[in-house]
Amino acid sequence: MSQIEVRPPLLANADGVYRIHIIGNSGSGKSTLGKELSNLLGLPHIPLDSLFWKPGWVQSTNEEFCQRIREKLDSSPRGWIVDGNYTSMGAGFVTGEANNVIWLDPPLLLYFPRVMWRTLLRLLRLREPCSPGCAERPAEVFFSRESILWWCLTNHFRFKRKTQGWMADPSFAKRTVHLAGWGSEYRRWWSSVVSMVKDHAKSI
Repeated sequence: MSQIEVRPPLLANADGVYRIHIIGNSGSGKSTLGKELSNLLGLPHIPLDSLFWKPGWVQSTNEEFCQRIREKLDSSPRGWIVDGNYTSMGAGFVTGEANNVIWLDPPLLLYFPRVMWRTLLRLLRLREPCSPGCAERPAEVFFSRESILWWCLTNHFRFKRKTQGWMADPSFAKRTVHLAGWGSEYRRWWSSVVSMVKDHAKSI
């Protein structure tokens, strides 16, 4: 009788190095998970927003952006945790170098209220902006096509379709954990990650 191979919640390379790329629509929880994994694994958390946006919402050129990413990855040989997408800006090589891709895919009805709350806190300066010097402004939040709220609504299904297309590639799919649903799937996966780390610590 053949045994079914159980995939660990996170994959390491032969040297035990975790290179994790967290993807998902705006507001899906990428940065929150990135910080939690960073604390758990002791690895640097690299949010792509902070590398792309200059103060005053000035965009980096693709060359500048990719160079900053390259420097961050090269300075973290023991592993890293990157959150963000930016494939259209040239950042697709992050996914290629990751041995774990975590796709956060909760329902829009679950996370859009969180995006609204986060945006309100940023408007009131009660939460840090996505990148230093990039404060949210009411006119842009409520009356602009550049609004993060509008982007979140219009990009949800577009990003889902695009990532489903990537999943058709076996080399992508075998490295990817797809966390959908209303939270139970996410919580089970997170619990298994914590257990894996604890078991590893006991074996040392």
